Amino acid sequence: MSVELLHVALYKPEIHPNAGNVARLCAANGLPLHLVGNLGFRIDDRSVRRAGLDYWPFVDLRLEADLEALRAGLPGSRLFFFSARAGRLYTDVEYRAGDCLVFGPESGGFGEELLGAHGDRTLKIPMRTPHVRSLNLATAAGIAVYEALRQLSRKAPA
Repeated sequence: MSVELLHVALYKPEIHPNAGNVARLCAANGLPLHLVGNLGFRIDDRSVRRAGLDYWPFVDLRLEADLEALRAGLPGSRLFFFSARAGRLYTDVEYRAGDCLVFGPESGGFGEELLGAHGDRTLKIPMRTPHVRSLNLATAAGIAVYEALRQLSRKAPA
């Protein structure tokens, strides 16, 4: 069984344009996109076509019932949870092939219990001012994905 380079997971995403933008990011990089838990939108063609434009056929889309199902489907993967409330920077991690970057719901992110249970795997993207509560989901996913890909490309055999 081959290990995928990287996985991206959206936990209970609420806004289909954000999911569409992350789907485009995944299609552009050949990464699986996991949609986990209850979605705030329908994934039929009409609902997501504008959000993902015509890239959806190129997305390796995987639906997971919950985080336990995500973990079970990725037995060798480390899951990293992104939150504006985390203490560890996303650049302080040495990413490995097969890692999964997990992003929470737009309206409130991950709960304190989940963040506490995954302390060393809870990461933040710094913001230079206190005026903004959090980054847009698709923006955060893009920043994190490209940092992980940058690191992984340096480790790839020549």
